[in-house]
Amino acid sequence: MVGTQQRADGAQNIVRRLWQYCNILRDDGLSYPDYVEQLTYLLFLKMADEQAGEMVPKELSWGVLASLDAVEMHAHYTRILPALGELGGMLGLIFGNAKNKIRDPAKLRLLIVDLIGQTEWTGLSDDLKGDAYEGLLEKNARDTKSGAGQYFTPRPLIEAVVACVDPRLGEVICDPACGTAGFLLAAHDYLRENNPEMTPRQRKQLATKAIRGVELVEEVARLATMNLLLHGVGGNAEDELPIACEDSLKAPPKMQVDVVLTNPPFGIKGSVTYSQGKSSRVDDSLTIVRPDFWVQTANKQLNFMQHIVALLKPGGRAAVVVPDNVLFETGAAASVRRRLVETCRLHTILRLPPGLFYAAGVKSNVVFFDKPVRASGGPAESIWVYDLRSDKRFSLRTKPLQAEDLREFVTLFKSDHRESGDRHRQFATSHVLANADCRLDLTWSATGAAQRTPGLARLDELSELVADDLRRALELITKAKA
Repeated sequence: MVGTQQRADGAQNIVRRLWQYCNILRDDGLSYPDYVEQLTYLLFLKMADEQAGEMVPKELSWGVLASLDAVEMHAHYTRILPALGELGGMLGLIFGNAKNKIRDPAKLRLLIVDLIGQTEWTGLSDDLKGDAYEGLLEKNARDTKSGAGQYFTPRPLIEAVVACVDPRLGEVICDPACGTAGFLLAAHDYLRENNPEMTPRQRKQLATKAIRGVELVEEVARLATMNLLLHGVGGNAEDELPIACEDSLKAPPKMQVDVVLTNPPFGIKGSVTYSQGKSSRVDDSLTIVRPDFWVQTANKQLNFMQHIVALLKPGGRAAVVVPDNVLFETGAAASVRRRLVETCRLHTILRLPPGLFYAAGVKSNVVFFDKPVRASGGPAESIWVYDLRSDKRFSLRTKPLQAEDLREFVTLFKSDHRESGDRHRQFATSHVLANADCRLDLTWSATGAAQRTPGLARLDELSELVADDLRRALELITKAKA
């Protein structure tokens, strides 16, 4: 316990030091995401230099960069970033389309020599430097409240989901919309903590083969890769890159995996339609043929659900965060739900309250399902629903989600006897399939304060959302005046 607390304190100290310097660079117009990106470039170069390997050519290395005066350092840094991005492999993933966004040579030198250069990063444990970098990413998400941070998945929720899915040594775990790799890191930590007696071969497999992520946005893929590397995940060989920067949906998966853990994008409509065959659209360039999909749609969430089924091996397990509309919309959504329930063992739905994500008012769920070993395996007999939404309110600032809030769910999930309670019910799958739209927004009459005082929970929920919006508005006004 003491060691864990010391690690947390050490990580927080590093985050604090690195983040304080961001305030200096903001005077030059550098945004929070830009700052984290520049740190990523420099930390990678520093660690590669400490390892004394040959990954980075000498003329592009940290040693040469750090030896120059401020003006020469700035010019050299500007030149080497695109050169590193053209080298392919791990370097190409980290430095693809990289640019120097720090305009002041003196401030760049201060960052390189006095801030990053004063720490031997490879001497820190993977846990410490990894936790520090992950803390930096979370702080960036909290402060920007935009982009990838908009749906930054809370760590307690990630850890609870991973504990329920229970990944095992030798399995390949994938997140096809990995963001900054939160789910993947939690799975890696879970495997390491639950298997303290791993053989060298098992440790190598865990570090180089077990973790796979896909991220569409280049800047975010770069952060995910660095996040994993700092936690000791990823090798140097081309086939050992933990993250692929590409569109997960553009083609059937090249390989199938044992476990999928993911929080895909929540946008409803995309510019591309994924079709089962020949397109009927005027502009065929906006249609991608996926013969393994059940239905043709431009809905991102529905396409990710279809992709995840294709991605899973027979016998594989998945946990997917989806917004409410996926569970009740008609049309293509109903078709996807029916095929999912009929062909996979959809056995659990965790209803989440608003206030968990950086986009205000988002209501979501975690859907758990298994892919049968045989195509004729059939659906689960029942679907178990746990309601963390009724009479529960969370706020990112004043009342964030804690591990304790999910403890009952995890315990019941792992139990062989899921009896009904105030917050959980079982629904016969046959009754769900009998509904024309195969709706999965399964609810029941709750007991407790929310029932005794109709509308009170919703009023409190709305009040919290309004308060969050007001706080954000005040922050923006303050920043604009600064």
